[in-house]
Formats: sequence, structure tokens, C-alpha cells
Amino acid sequence: MMTNKALFGRKIANLKELKELTQEAGGRAGSAYRVTREVELKDGDFRRFAADFLADQPWINSEDGGTNKDGERRCIRVSNQATGETVLVNSEGYSYARYVALESPCGYEGSTNTTGGMKK
Repeated sequence: MMTNKALFGRKIANLKELKELTQEAGGRAGSAYRVTREVELKDGDFRRFAADFLADQPWINSEDGGTNKDGERRCIRVSNQATGETVLVNSEGYSYARYVALESPCGYEGSTNTTGGMKK
């Protein structure tokens, strides 16, 4: 079974910045992740969330995030009901999107690196 991997960034301000940093990272990538739950937002709600990842969200709780026994990041898949666009969120116990990543359609982003993240 192939492990899903994505490039997570810490304290990224919004979706535009996440897309730019992901593109700049090029071939870097790779923290293994496991989706623990999914949240579907209406288009307006998703746009508000995507405009400010650092804002507290009522649907993120202290049990979300962290890593599982296999070392995979535990995350929420947040999707826009209207467009299907998704963002992975690992809150690390906070009530905001502390770590975020774009999810590729095949569930694998790039190759493995030692940090498993991007620099801001």
C-alpha cells in the first residue's frame, strides 16, 4: 500500500500563500499523513477559511492533529462543496489550521525529504 504524502507548511496565512509556497518548493515534499475526518464547507465558508488559516475554527478541536503510532500526521481533509478544492489541516491540538497542505489528486506530493515540510 502506498503511503499518502503531502508538503505541510506551518502557520501559513492563507490558501494563496500555501499554493505559492508549495509551487516554490518544487520537488521537495513529504510527510506521510492519514485523514482522520472530513469537513465539507459551503463555498463562502471555505473561502473565509482559505482567506485566514490562522483564525480559530469551530470545527477544529484539541483532539485533531498530531501523529499516529505509524508516524503519520493526523489531519482533517477540508473541502469546498462547490468546487471540490481540498486542504489538509493538522492542528496539533490548536483550534486553527496550524499546519496545512495541498492534497494532490493521487494523494502523493513529490519525494521524501528530511524535514517533511516547507520553509516560510
